[in-house]
Amino acid sequence: MMNNQGKFKPLRECNVLVTGASGFMGGWLTEHLVSLGARVTVLLAEYNPSAHFVRSGSVGRVRNVVGSVLDYPFLEALIKQHGIDTVFHLAAITIEEDAFRHPLKALETNVRGTYNVLEACRVCQDTVTRVIVASSDKAYGDSPQLPYTEDLPLRGRHPYAVSKSCADLIAQTYHVSYGLPVAIGRYGNIYGGGDLNMSRLVPGTVRRLLASEPPLVRKPKDGVFSRDFLYVRDAVQSYIAMFEGLSDPALHGEAFNFAIGGTWEPLDIVQRIQKIMNREDLRPIIMVTDHPEIVLQHVSAEKAGRLLGWQPRYSLDQGLAEAVDWYVRFFNDARASEGARH
Repeated sequence: MMNNQGKFKPLRECNVLVTGASGFMGGWLTEHLVSLGARVTVLLAEYNPSAHFVRSGSVGRVRNVVGSVLDYPFLEALIKQHGIDTVFHLAAITIEEDAFRHPLKALETNVRGTYNVLEACRVCQDTVTRVIVASSDKAYGDSPQLPYTEDLPLRGRHPYAVSKSCADLIAQTYHVSYGLPVAIGRYGNIYGGGDLNMSRLVPGTVRRLLASEPPLVRKPKDGVFSRDFLYVRDAVQSYIAMFEGLSDPALHGEAFNFAIGGTWEPLDIVQRIQKIMNREDLRPIIMVTDHPEIVLQHVSAEKAGRLLGWQPRYSLDQGLAEAVDWYVRFFNDARASEGARH
């Protein structure tokens, strides 16, 4: 069991490892960690010049190490070599449809990648004092109980949700069995500028409206999808709240939900974006999908508020307004660059 109480340091004194820094959430988190003075090492499986991690300048302010969470010996050596004491594990396949089409890749990355990171932290437990693992509200599966609370069973059924259920349970067992100081964040749908997957609702809608194309809204065969959301800047603060919370050994091994704490249909989100962009003239196209997904989701973040003091600062409309502004500038920059090449 671990016995490193008293070793906890503020972020500005920490050697931090971020996996998944080149992704949407990881890019924003890394930028914030750097701004707080942390010494950040990032594990890069790929390089995307359009990613927020690059555009924000974070790529030049961290130690970049090319590698994969699937390479266990590499992970262990990395943590030892750089004296890592804090790990934010975000590397994952994050698109449900991608996981459904490529289950082996999703399970390898999301499950094996997670236990590789956790095992490397266990072996290096003399120096590692905090481990924060990104999970998802999808880990609860199609729960009949709403809103989700942290004491509900994890019962994912399809590849993405199952991978999150498994990774979440594995993170818990590394605390229960080995005393690893782990905190787990279960997130509603995180949105904001920097998400470059255009199959997602917010960036896809902004792109189509800018092109004067009607936005697309997916719905299941029966009923409508309903989701809880969280603006990316609030999500960043949730990671900081878990980092600080791990200073209390009583919170080791705990999972926390993070979301606004409501439920919205995709059409509502699209219409809010249309209003922000003054494109209510375009009638959304409703598309019926047979892709298996959880239909209703609603998250309670009461525990995070009570134990971590975390509360979302952005309303849905405030977050969407900032996100739209980011994407308008992003797409305008892209068009200007394209025009300059011709």
